[in-house]
Amino acid sequence: MKKGNRKFLVGITGSTGLIGKNLIKKYPKYKFIKFEGDILNKRQVDNWIANSKFNKLIHLAAKVPTAYVNTNYLNSKKTNYEGTKNLINFILKFKYKKFKWFFFASTSHVYKESKKKLKENSRLKPYSKYGYTKLLAERFLKRKTPFKICIARIFSITHPKQHPSYAIPSIYKKISKSKNNEVLVLKNLNHNRDFCHIDDVCRAIDLLCKKEIEGTYNIGSSKKISLKYIASFFAKKKKLIFVDNKLESNIVANISRIKKIGFKPRFNLEKTLQDFK
Repeated sequence: MKKGNRKFLVGITGSTGLIGKNLIKKYPKYKFIKFEGDILNKRQVDNWIANSKFNKLIHLAAKVPTAYVNTNYLNSKKTNYEGTKNLINFILKFKYKKFKWFFFASTSHVYKESKKKLKENSRLKPYSKYGYTKLLAERFLKRKTPFKICIARIFSITHPKQHPSYAIPSIYKKISKSKNNEVLVLKNLNHNRDFCHIDDVCRAIDLLCKKEIEGTYNIGSSKKISLKYIASFFAKKKKLIFVDNKLESNIVANISRIKKIGFKPRFNLEKTLQDFK
């Protein structure tokens, strides 16, 4: 292979998920070595790491939808926490001298809800069981290792191919299936979130990987978006009635830290929502 065409070898878990698929498609400069087994199967993880030549790893594999985690908590905890431990332990066993960088996809769910934009040093108090499983893995990754570890707390992502249990696909599905003259009652949408386009998330991961950045970073848009606004965007001329929850909540990223290394979101919410149409 000519030097100019050389590809960078990067291990990846969760290659069939939303981020994994888009990352692989968007960045052909990497030769992604996919883990396609069970992350809880130590023999499979052992064989993959021992027989692969990558020196960086992007760890995306996880049990994600909060509805799934709530009803399958023990299995989710094992996957999100024990699976991460398996990867680190086998890297230390086989690659500790040559391995350079480990990326862990965490979540905004590890934070306590706040009216202020959340910084990486904001209070951690998971607002979901999913967030707790990720925080457990984060704590494990704080241990000293001979290689760099990057933890990315990714805020809300949305995409038309997401599971309908996610916020925006759920809202879109309800509205698109309703009749034009129907009065639609929507509950529990008095919440504000930070939605980031999938392409921006992939760009952030590429930047962190390319520069082998160490530490904890938020990935988001830093824009406060009401779920009611999203419903109104999809509804157009349809009549909506909102039945609010007792408490409004805010989960919005402060992305000043990742901006300092060169990241800036390119896509606004309207572009993200237009993808559904």
